[in-house]
Amino acid sequence: MGAAGASNELPRSLGVADAVLVGLGAMLGAGIFAALGPAAAAAGSGLLAGLAVAGVIAYCNAVSSARLAVRYPVSGGTYVYGRERLGPFWGYLAGWGFVVGKTASCAAMALTVGSYVWPEHAHLVAVTAVAVVTAVNCAGVQKSARLTRMIVAAVLVVLAAVVAATVCSGDWEASRLSVGSSRSVAGVLQSAGLLFFAFAGYARIATLAEEVRDPARVIPRAIRLALAITLTVYLAVAVAALGVLGSHRLAESRAPLLDAVRAAGAERLVPVVAVGAALA
Repeated sequence: MGAAGASNELPRSLGVADAVLVGLGAMLGAGIFAALGPAAAAAGSGLLAGLAVAGVIAYCNAVSSARLAVRYPVSGGTYVYGRERLGPFWGYLAGWGFVVGKTASCAAMALTVGSYVWPEHAHLVAVTAVAVVTAVNCAGVQKSARLTRMIVAAVLVVLAAVVAATVCSGDWEASRLSVGSSRSVAGVLQSAGLLFFAFAGYARIATLAEEVRDPARVIPRAIRLALAITLTVYLAVAVAALGVLGSHRLAESRAPLLDAVRAAGAERLVPVVAVGAALA
């Protein structure tokens, strides 16, 4: 029995850098390519304040998740925490909440791919993307650590190119960043809710509790580092897009980063950004 139980355990082979990479792979996704438009529609240039609020909430939630992951270092994440702390019903509810939330995320991400790759037929591309990814997963093909590194690096390069092209262009204006044009406190909070969606991947690190070498040390550090890096990147991208488009044009955009590089006169980056969004 003991030998059988030991064989079912996952190997504890991941360190801080590995866990941070997993978190970045989950957080630096298509959210930043899509969420800026709705956030600007809700809060105008106050979306920067919304981003700060979303970052604080994500930090609090991440720290809570880290502590729970250390206390219950097994796979299962939210389901395990709810069950162990509050009871089976709450664990069941938390698990289903996680599944429903991820299903909604899937739909949003698929539509983001469609909006960037072929906006005239965004829904067709979205359905195709879901079908392809589902088929790949059913075939048992998994994303390797090396592929994760490559994707994260590619997305970071694309986002850096967007920031550089827009901020260095003559069309970027700091006056467009003024939070005085935000619509209301309610609008800022609404934008925070929309932008929080882009941070949601940090929970992926907590689910690694059974696979890291020292959960009590690795998971809290990895969550904080991944979240800090992501917030810095998102803030830079938001400032770049808002400064070149302004809140009104940003609010009307379905593909904000594509419109940002177009407004900056960097047409050569359009296909690069489209590929980056699809990868993310």
